[in-house]
Amino acid sequence: MSPEGVEVSRLVYGTWRLLADAEGAAPEPLVRRLQLCVERGITTVDTAEVYGAYEVEECLGAALRLDKGLRKKLELVTKCGVYVPVPRHPDRKVAQYNASADRIVKSAEKSLRLLGTDYLDVLLIHRPDWLTPAAETAAGFERLLQSGKVRAVGVSNYDIAQFDALQACLRQPLVTNQIELSLFHTAPLTDGTLSHCERRGVKPMAWSPLGGGRLFRNGDQTAARVRAACAELAPRYGNAAPEALAIAWILALPSQPVVVLGTNKIDRIEASLAAQSIQLAREDWFQLREAACGRIP
Repeated sequence: MSPEGVEVSRLVYGTWRLLADAEGAAPEPLVRRLQLCVERGITTVDTAEVYGAYEVEECLGAALRLDKGLRKKLELVTKCGVYVPVPRHPDRKVAQYNASADRIVKSAEKSLRLLGTDYLDVLLIHRPDWLTPAAETAAGFERLLQSGKVRAVGVSNYDIAQFDALQACLRQPLVTNQIELSLFHTAPLTDGTLSHCERRGVKPMAWSPLGGGRLFRNGDQTAARVRAACAELAPRYGNAAPEALAIAWILALPSQPVVVLGTNKIDRIEASLAAQSIQLAREDWFQLREAACGRIP
């Protein structure tokens, strides 16, 4: 992912919806799903301190304790900096962002404890904190990097100026900017975010690559157009599923995004794998773009 040598898989198993399926979040089925991902080449897991009302990291840790050797086969990416009122934190009265040095270190150490690991492969600031100076955030990152508790650091949902301000305070490169990117959210194509990543040699991480499930939503005219375009193109690409073509559309970008899958369903994970072997023809890429966004000027 960066010159510092942290390698991640092109497709990432995302855990945002892990608790949507109570059975799927139980240790035994979760460890089986992680093992399957590793077998299929999906070796990177993306999570966050705030996911599942602060319970997802604990679920992942329970699964990793069932298979002691699994941790060494995975790259763990987690995020910190978002703090919301939940029953286990009744002292919080309002949702807030906090990327101060002490808060970052405290959150990372909690993540290490819950995940049952000695180090995090990548730690991201989940959302920009408008009240904390970039140098203060960098100081927290530096403490974690120097202690060996974190191998690499990055950001999530940062704009170009915010990224550069933080990078200017760090000795080690930020390795990624995790951003929303899909056929249903194409702003990074035109707002400079992807070009910025390409210029810096930073591979972005694309979250919600299927528009938060919008691709399969009934009654959505845009989704219906995209599905129709996928159906037309599928025979050219081994009858690939719509999710594979939608992900291949992202993978085709010059900034070489890493795609975070947001499903717990094995069949959807399996269908998405085909995206890695699809090289969309230019005309087909633009056909999907046009189906999602309308006529391209």
